[in-house]
Amino acid sequence: MARYIGPKTKIARKFGEAIYGPDKNFERRNFPPGQHGNSRRKKTSEYGLQLKEKQKAKYTYGVLEKQFRNLFKKASRSKGITGEVLLGLLESRLDNVVFRLGIAPTRAAARQLVSHRHITVDGSVVNIPSFQVKPDMQIGVREKSKSLEVITDSLANSGAHKFSWLEWDKNSFTGKFLNVPEREEIPENIKEQLIVELYSK
Repeated sequence: MARYIGPKTKIARKFGEAIYGPDKNFERRNFPPGQHGNSRRKKTSEYGLQLKEKQKAKYTYGVLEKQFRNLFKKASRSKGITGEVLLGLLESRLDNVVFRLGIAPTRAAARQLVSHRHITVDGSVVNIPSFQVKPDMQIGVREKSKSLEVITDSLANSGAHKFSWLEWDKNSFTGKFLNVPEREEIPENIKEQLIVELYSK
């Protein structure tokens, strides 16, 4: 399964945001990486801004270029505002839903749980992180995986489940995907219109 496995703090510093979650190294050095990270850089072109926004979305959701392009094509064929539909498709990925439910502390950990067959959808094991979750589907933890330390620790530290499009039952270790979230509900700082402009060229 192809995925980005390079240095994450360096990527976070490139975008000036902790896109992989809390990062002490990023907090200490929250300027661009490289020899001239602290120097004043020349103004970024319009294309550069659009490309940077696409890269930020890819790294945030852990999607590679080909997958991202295919999702954009699917979004552009769908009804609605293309950029918002794209973010909805990214939020509907199984690995992202597992992360949002608090079953895993990061999207990378969620992807690993899915691919290692610890997660079920409507009672059946699904090991494809890019699986598109549909409204009213039940996302759960396999019975024999409920005692995994990474899952119990993550659920203990995730606090109240604060996303309006998800429900969680702590007794049965199952969550429900109620609906695809609206743009204003998605907390990610992504300017999706710049991505649409980039692919529309």
